[in-house]
Amino acid sequence: MSAALKGPAAALAVLALMATSAAQAQTPNYAIDPTHTFVNYENGHFGTTTNRGRFSTKDGSLFFDRAGRAGKVEIIIDISSVNTGVDFLNRQIQGKDFFNVADYPTGKFVSDKFVFEGDKVSEVQGQLTLLDKTHPVVLKALKFNCYISPLIKREVCGGDFETHILRSKWGVMWGLQFGFEDDVRLLIQVEAIKTQ
Repeated sequence: MSAALKGPAAALAVLALMATSAAQAQTPNYAIDPTHTFVNYENGHFGTTTNRGRFSTKDGSLFFDRAGRAGKVEIIIDISSVNTGVDFLNRQIQGKDFFNVADYPTGKFVSDKFVFEGDKVSEVQGQLTLLDKTHPVVLKALKFNCYISPLIKREVCGGDFETHILRSKWGVMWGLQFGFEDDVRLLIQVEAIKTQ
């Protein structure tokens, strides 16, 4: 170490180097594939059938270090893309009484806490933002895998994840008084392509 860098100055230099290295290590090294990344939901209807729908994703980034058992992800959900298979219900969900997509067109899931079993992700702990309200959620991995895609010759990692939320916590109240249940099952399929 240079004679000019001793004592407190040397310590500051080491800390700065460590911070730079940490920032570089967290740089996204996978890109979310929107053609294989969707948020599906299931919501009970009068205790009889189950309403189902799907949201597309707009954007996302992933840092994933299997060897270091670390991960960080951000996924932007396109709320206006909701598709239930019923036009009237799509419009209802997009409207002011439900998701109010005119004012809140997107949602967001962010996590920097990945739980591993061996080299596979078993759980992702993060924050879900809808209608400008943010609450913690835990996504349980139903399956997870990484493989070399024969089509693009790059590594792809992804899986199916599940969680349950009470939609009223995010202010989604429509239908609670006449048969649309508060509990919502979310099924998230996500794939990401290695970029580095």
